Amino acid sequence: MHIYETKRMSFFVFKKEYIKQMNEIWGNQEVMARSGGAVASVKIPKIVKWYEDCHKEYGLSVYSLKDKKNNEVIGAAGFNIDASVKRIELIAHFRKSYWHKGYATEAITGCIKLAKRHKKVKYIQASCDPKNEASIRIMEKLGFTLLGKEWFEDTRQEELVYELKLF
Repeated sequence: MHIYETKRMSFFVFKKEYIKQMNEIWGNQEVMARSGGAVASVKIPKIVKWYEDCHKEYGLSVYSLKDKKNNEVIGAAGFNIDASVKRIELIAHFRKSYWHKGYATEAITGCIKLAKRHKKVKYIQASCDPKNEASIRIMEKLGFTLLGKEWFEDTRQEELVYELKLF
């Protein structure tokens, strides 16, 4: 299901047909190095189903991103959501061939616009590896405020935590 468009990308609700492409992204050690490492291929179908269900339940989720030029799945961006839906966690992952070309900024800008459609959402939170200078620049450029550092068990490291107040 098509959800949103930016200049170069289309956002789609995850479905099982995207598992192979997402395995190439989430299962890639280099792509996921600053996000806790590659995801085991056996976990990816469950993650895809989880994001599909989140969209059904909350109207927001992490979405697959397709390049409008070639219809290739190039990444994922969107939100991990808690039950209150007041604070949502932003994530974005891309194929390496799409790094440093403005796709992450474009996708995250689209995600912010999607979140603003949901009046329950008050804050977007994002975290990143302190060594990930590109992600830090994006957070700063898009108006996120640095809250500090926090230990994350899933990535097994201390990360910078940012927040963007929507309303």
